[in-house]
Amino acid sequence: MTSILTNSSALVALQTLRSIANNLDKTQNEISSGKSIATAADGSSVWAISKVMESDVSGFKTISSSLALGESTVAVARQSAETVTSLVTDIKTKIVAAQGSNVDRTKLQNELSALREQIKLVVGAAQFNGLNLLDGSTTGTNVNGNTGVDVLASLDRDASGNVAAASVGVDAQNLSLSAGTPLAATAAAVGVDGGVLNVIDAADGGTNDNIILDTFAFLDNAGAAAGTSALKGNTAGLVPTLNSGLMAGDQLTMTIGSVKAKYVVKAGDTASAIAGGMKNALISAGIDTSKFTLDVSVAGKLKISNLTNTGVSYSFSASRGTGGLSDLASMDISTLSGAQSALSKIENVIQTAVDASAAFGAAQNRLKIQSDFVMKLTDSMKTGIGSLVDADMEEASARLKALQVQQQLGVQSLSIANRAPQNIVSLFR
Repeated sequence: MTSILTNSSALVALQTLRSIANNLDKTQNEISSGKSIATAADGSSVWAISKVMESDVSGFKTISSSLALGESTVAVARQSAETVTSLVTDIKTKIVAAQGSNVDRTKLQNELSALREQIKLVVGAAQFNGLNLLDGSTTGTNVNGNTGVDVLASLDRDASGNVAAASVGVDAQNLSLSAGTPLAATAAAVGVDGGVLNVIDAADGGTNDNIILDTFAFLDNAGAAAGTSALKGNTAGLVPTLNSGLMAGDQLTMTIGSVKAKYVVKAGDTASAIAGGMKNALISAGIDTSKFTLDVSVAGKLKISNLTNTGVSYSFSASRGTGGLSDLASMDISTLSGAQSALSKIENVIQTAVDASAAFGAAQNRLKIQSDFVMKLTDSMKTGIGSLVDADMEEASARLKALQVQQQLGVQSLSIANRAPQNIVSLFR
């Protein structure tokens, strides 16, 4: 049936033409913007995901800058520490030369003093953007629980959408010549020492052939020294000037005979942790375990026993802000006895400088690895975002041409449908 009131064919053709026009507009928008999901109306869920990821990419760009700054800072510290190591090695040659009998020790002392002053210059200049990791001026506590700084390294997003910043901790290495502030015996000390004062007596069947490091007190967050573990220096309520308790960054030094060991207190250290740390430090410093036993079986105590037939001198001290090269400050090789004393100390000084250089080298490598990872991660995230929202330009081009043809055919179809009612007129002629 043909109706002059309702042209069904024209309505169908018009609907088709409208659909083609909508698709054509969408395709043209894809081509002009380069995106298949350009607005939330194009696909709200995918658009929302892409925007979250784009914000993360923006954040990682900032992190890349932070890592570059941190890497440069550590590189300056490492280079300076290596220079100090070289200078300390030169000092050792002067000390060794001073051991002879037919030498001018006064001139050797002058050379040592000049090298010592050069070390001070190097340590003082080892800063980048005002941050010096070598001179002891860094007092904050990093994520490692040690004195140092944190370098922003990552943004971690969990499945619930919660975001947390992650950092790489860089430990400061105090290579100054400062002796530091001595702490009271109540903070850390060897307990009651029977027998000869400051000597671990010979193992001759007596009862005084050992000493026990068992006195520890910790600063708390109430301005006193009643804590049970070492707090960070920036803990609210802690009073760093109080010398009757330990805090993170304090240095413990123990000498057994010619072996000198140092342990730096870490955040969270308990008495047992410090006792174990000092034991490991003595072993690393080269104590002869065939002559001494180091027993930490009792919690919070380090028992050192002398297994030899002769007494061995010992000393113990605790200080805050001690420079790793403090032994250099008092070295005087103008006399034979001074030269011999310096020779017994220089190896520990060299090892301190070497350890600092190695620590900075490891930190620099870690920051470089993280920087490379962040760059690759950012590229991967950009690729992921692109796969979600970018338009397939080849497909869009083919679709555009097809829609243009469909539009032309739709216009023709509508034109034919609009002429159909005119054919009815011929029936009434």
